[in-house]
Amino acid sequence: RRGGGAMADKACTIRTRKFITNRLLARRQFVVDVLHPGRANVPKAELREKIGKMYSVGEPKTIVLFGFRTQFGGGKSSGFCKIYDNIEAVKKFEPRYMVARMDIAEHSRFPRKNQKERKNRSKKVRGKKKAKTMGG
Repeated sequence: RRGGGAMADKACTIRTRKFITNRLLARRQFVVDVLHPGRANVPKAELREKIGKMYSVGEPKTIVLFGFRTQFGGGKSSGFCKIYDNIEAVKKFEPRYMVARMDIAEHSRFPRKNQKERKNRSKKVRGKKKAKTMGG
């Protein structure tokens, strides 16, 4: 049996590149390279914590990490990070599923059949009635 505690003890190094400050979307964005020799990969929660310290971020939920791929042979992963100025910006600019994944807001879905039925009902009417069938 392998010890799970030993995995967390091994250090990981974080390097960032292609840093951009994106004022229009109220965020900083960059590519993250994680060096983790002897570890399969690093949890996003741990990366979020370390990046938060590196860039002195007050609210860790404003850090969005995604697209991590481990290099062949292991030991190195790279992905993308976006640090938003505040939670309102996260809710405004991030896709709903990502916001739900980070437990900031709920992602409400409608059954697929209901969506299709509404679409087909709206095809049969025109003008103001169409807006009414589409929920407007």
